[in-house]
Amino acid sequence: QVQLVESGGGSVQAGGSLRLSCVVSGYSYSSYCMGWFRQAPEKGREERLGVAVIDSDGSTSYADSVKGRFTISKDNAKNTLYLQMNNLNTEDTAMYYCAADRAVVGGLCVRVPELFGNWGQGTQVTVSS
Repeated sequence: QVQLVESGGGSVQAGGSLRLSCVVSGYSYSSYCMGWFRQAPEKGREERLGVAVIDSDGSTSYADSVKGRFTISKDNAKNTLYLQMNNLNTEDTAMYYCAADRAVVGGLCVRVPELFGNWGQGTQVTVSS
Protein backbone atom coordinates (compact mmCIF):
# COMPACT_ATOMS: atom_id res chain seq x y z
CA GLN A 1 0.00 0.00 0.00
CA VAL A 2 1.40 3.35 -1.06
CA GLN A 3 1.65 5.95 1.68
CA LEU A 4 2.69 9.57 1.41
CA VAL A 5 3.04 11.74 4.50
CA GLU A 6 3.64 15.48 4.20
CA SER A 7 5.08 17.80 6.80
CA GLY A 8 6.62 21.25 7.06
CA GLY A 9 3.64 23.49 6.48
CA GLY A 10 2.88 26.44 8.69
CA SER A 11 2.26 30.16 8.85
CA VAL A 12 4.79 32.63 7.53
CA GLN A 13 4.89 36.27 6.55
CA ALA A 14 5.21 37.34 2.94
CA GLY A 15 8.80 37.10 1.79
CA GLY A 16 9.51 34.18 4.09
CA SER A 17 10.45 30.58 3.35
CA LEU A 18 9.25 27.08 4.17
CA ARG A 19 10.43 23.61 3.24
CA LEU A 20 7.88 20.87 2.79
CA SER A 21 8.76 17.20 3.08
CA CYS A 22 6.95 14.08 1.93
CA VAL A 23 8.00 10.63 3.08
CA VAL A 24 6.95 7.89 0.70
CA SER A 25 6.57 4.19 1.36
CA GLY A 26 5.01 1.12 -0.19
CA TYR A 27 6.39 1.13 -3.73
CA SER A 28 9.44 1.65 -5.88
CA TYR A 29 9.73 5.33 -5.10
CA SER A 30 12.60 6.12 -7.44
CA SER A 31 10.81 5.03 -10.60
CA TYR A 32 7.74 7.21 -10.27
CA CYS A 33 6.88 10.79 -11.09
CA MET A 34 6.64 12.74 -7.86
CA GLY A 35 4.88 16.02 -7.51
CA TRP A 36 3.61 18.81 -5.32
CA PHE A 37 0.14 20.20 -5.85
CA ARG A 38 -1.82 22.85 -4.04
CA GLN A 39 -5.45 23.61 -3.45
CA ALA A 40 -6.41 27.17 -2.55
CA PRO A 41 -8.99 27.70 0.22
CA GLU A 42 -11.82 28.66 -2.11
CA LYS A 43 -11.06 26.01 -4.73
CA GLY A 44 -12.29 22.46 -5.09
CA ARG A 45 -10.20 19.35 -5.63
CA GLU A 46 -10.73 19.61 -9.37
CA GLU A 47 -8.87 22.93 -9.32
CA ARG A 48 -5.68 21.66 -7.74
CA LEU A 49 -2.64 23.30 -9.28
CA GLY A 50 0.39 21.29 -10.26
CA VAL A 51 3.15 23.24 -8.51
CA ALA A 52 6.14 21.09 -9.46
CA VAL A 53 7.04 17.59 -10.53
CA ILE A 54 10.26 15.61 -10.65
CA ASP A 55 10.94 12.43 -12.55
CA SER A 56 13.13 9.44 -11.87
CA ASP A 57 16.28 11.03 -13.33
CA GLY A 58 15.75 14.35 -11.57
CA SER A 59 14.21 16.39 -14.40
CA THR A 60 11.79 18.98 -13.06
CA SER A 61 8.85 21.07 -14.21
CA TYR A 62 7.29 24.05 -12.45
CA ALA A 63 4.17 26.13 -12.69
CA ASP A 64 4.94 29.60 -14.02
CA SER A 65 3.72 31.21 -10.80
CA VAL A 66 6.44 29.53 -8.72
CA LYS A 67 9.40 29.44 -11.11
CA GLY A 68 12.48 30.96 -9.54
CA ARG A 69 10.98 30.77 -6.04
CA PHE A 70 10.24 27.07 -5.44
CA THR A 71 12.59 24.11 -5.84
CA ILE A 72 11.52 20.47 -5.91
CA SER A 73 14.04 17.80 -4.99
CA LYS A 74 14.19 14.28 -3.68
CA ASP A 75 16.43 12.05 -1.64
CA ASN A 76 16.06 8.51 -2.94
CA ALA A 77 17.98 7.04 -0.02
CA LYS A 78 15.44 8.55 2.38
CA ASN A 79 12.40 8.06 0.13
CA THR A 80 11.65 11.71 0.71
CA LEU A 81 10.41 14.44 -1.59
CA TYR A 82 11.00 18.11 -0.78
CA LEU A 83 9.65 21.48 -1.83
CA GLN A 84 11.74 24.48 -0.88
CA MET A 85 9.58 27.59 -1.05
CA ASN A 86 11.22 31.00 -0.95
CA ASN A 87 9.87 34.53 -1.26
CA LEU A 88 6.39 33.36 -0.41
CA ASN A 89 3.43 35.61 -1.10
CA THR A 90 -0.21 35.55 -0.03
CA GLU A 91 -1.25 33.83 -3.24
CA ASP A 92 0.79 30.80 -2.18
CA THR A 93 -1.64 30.18 0.69
CA ALA A 94 -3.09 26.71 0.14
CA MET A 95 -3.16 23.11 1.23
CA TYR A 96 -0.13 21.44 -0.31
CA TYR A 97 -0.23 17.80 -1.32
CA CYS A 98 2.45 15.46 -2.53
CA ALA A 99 1.55 12.81 -5.05
CA ALA A 100 3.15 9.94 -6.91
CA ASP A 101 2.35 7.93 -10.00
CA ARG A 102 3.57 7.09 -13.46
CA ALA A 103 2.12 10.37 -14.73
CA VAL A 104 4.04 10.42 -17.98
CA VAL A 105 3.04 12.04 -21.25
CA GLY A 106 5.45 12.00 -24.16
CA GLY A 107 8.16 10.56 -21.95
CA LEU A 108 7.97 13.39 -19.42
CA CYS A 109 6.34 13.69 -16.03
CA VAL A 110 3.49 16.16 -16.21
CA ARG A 111 1.80 18.40 -13.66
CA VAL A 112 -1.67 16.99 -14.24
CA PRO A 113 -3.44 16.05 -11.01
CA GLU A 114 -5.78 13.61 -12.74
CA LEU A 115 -2.82 11.42 -13.69
CA PHE A 116 -1.70 10.96 -10.10
CA GLY A 117 -3.42 8.22 -8.14
CA ASN A 118 -1.47 8.30 -4.89
CA TRP A 119 -1.86 11.30 -2.58
CA GLY A 120 -0.89 12.41 0.86
CA GLN A 121 -3.23 14.08 3.32
CA GLY A 122 -1.80 17.53 2.76
CA THR A 123 -0.05 20.18 4.80
CA GLN A 124 -1.37 23.72 5.19
CA VAL A 125 0.70 26.73 4.15
CA THR A 126 -0.56 30.17 5.17
CA VAL A 127 1.20 33.33 4.06
CA SER A 128 0.21 36.64 5.63
CA SER A 129 0.96 40.12 4.36
